[in-house]
Amino acid sequence: MSRIVVIGAGLGGLGAALRLQGQGHEVVVVEQRERPGGRAYRLEDAGYTWDMGPSLITMPWVLEETFAAGGLDMNEELAMRRLDPMYRIHWAREQEHFDFAGDREELARQAGKFSRRDARAVGGFLDALEPIYQEGILAAGRRAFGSPAAFAALMPAMLRLGAIVPLHRFVARHFEHPRVREAFSFHSLFIGGDPHRVPAIYGALISLQVADGGWYADGGVYSVVEAMARPLDVRCGEPVEAIEHAGGRATGVRLAGGERIAADAVVSNADVLRTHELVGRRAPLRPLRPTMSCFLLYLGTDRVFEKLRHHTLLVGHGYRDFIRGVTRGRELPRTYSSYVHAPARTEPAMARPGGDSIAVLLPVPNLRAGIDWEREADGLRDALVADMERTFGLEGLDASIAVEHRMAPPDFASELGAVDGNAFAIEPTLHQSAYFRVPNRDRGLSGLYHVGGGTHPGAGIPGVLMGAEITAGLAAADLAPRRAQRREAVRR
Repeated sequence: MSRIVVIGAGLGGLGAALRLQGQGHEVVVVEQRERPGGRAYRLEDAGYTWDMGPSLITMPWVLEETFAAGGLDMNEELAMRRLDPMYRIHWAREQEHFDFAGDREELARQAGKFSRRDARAVGGFLDALEPIYQEGILAAGRRAFGSPAAFAALMPAMLRLGAIVPLHRFVARHFEHPRVREAFSFHSLFIGGDPHRVPAIYGALISLQVADGGWYADGGVYSVVEAMARPLDVRCGEPVEAIEHAGGRATGVRLAGGERIAADAVVSNADVLRTHELVGRRAPLRPLRPTMSCFLLYLGTDRVFEKLRHHTLLVGHGYRDFIRGVTRGRELPRTYSSYVHAPARTEPAMARPGGDSIAVLLPVPNLRAGIDWEREADGLRDALVADMERTFGLEGLDASIAVEHRMAPPDFASELGAVDGNAFAIEPTLHQSAYFRVPNRDRGLSGLYHVGGGTHPGAGIPGVLMGAEITAGLAAADLAPRRAQRREAVRR
């Protein structure tokens, strides 16, 4: 039996651990925080519950496969509900909204609110995305890119399908109305990518939502974390100080308290931009750019805001400039486009009776911008809440807040070890995708593997779980000869 240490109990680390344990390996997960979860954490206070990170489950079959690989039945572990619509999009001071559903005809009807021509184009647009989804996500997203040749082999098909052009340009080829273009191109923001810069392959995020819908697990995404962690040996409050190695091979980890855990392999779910520090080697010659960060408010209100759906996007004025500013700028935004999660719409127990549990996610520049968050956070909070009241009709929001918490870029850095306080790991541009991301199998140290949003195929719940499948498969394959040698030695 091989022993494997997994650093970090985020969804990627837990997914890899479940798969490796299911294959018969001895797995130990070490987590620096007091509970598992990583970015998929939970906050509870005074009868309100908030998912602190991801809140929408897509490609549920990937989650089901992960549980099955660990010997579990997802349907026995979780109560899942399909969301319809998955989210509603409101634009500043506009009456019309767009309900993003998992049904083609309904999407066409929504597009028709803005343009009859665009309504007719929905079918062709989804048809154009389907082969990108099949080849770029379902095929390429489930295999390792260990060499430039593997990446080059994918390019002809992606070029032929138009998947290399910027996502917004791909969408604009099909739709004319600016609101429809925004509704079908914003999805890359879910993983930290500017739709005007990321390749159209990330438009496949639309395909997977239409194909499999959007889902909610009772108790929130953190209930998924709890179910995945339950059968594992997860040691919380155990920060890793170093990945130990000898002769070019990982040999285990050293914890901050001095304890050493020997291992045949190490899987790191730590921030991929920082893992080299744990190994004690220089930063890569080719630096990778982290994503923007986020400013989050967790609000417990004493009334229900009927305008909000389970998920609501509030798109402010100057949306294009807003996205450019938060991903490339050095100042706080002056207009606000945010993502709002109100789970009590689906599960009333997530809030106190008669109230709402509201999480507001506002993209902001990461710590490279040099913003003084100690000075700016209070003002940004007040301006954001006032804008939600004034621009989007949530009158009385501020006065209704009974409980409030927040998370800012410095918290991503201190709590999660995220380089520059990034919120979504590595920016998903063409030159930071597939082979050009941090590899699932480390190229410099044998026996070290990476998992999580910063490695292939990328961020988001299905992305990190597919990455966990790749990483666990590589580790198991590499360890197989050693296991065979040990079995042979026992026979002798």
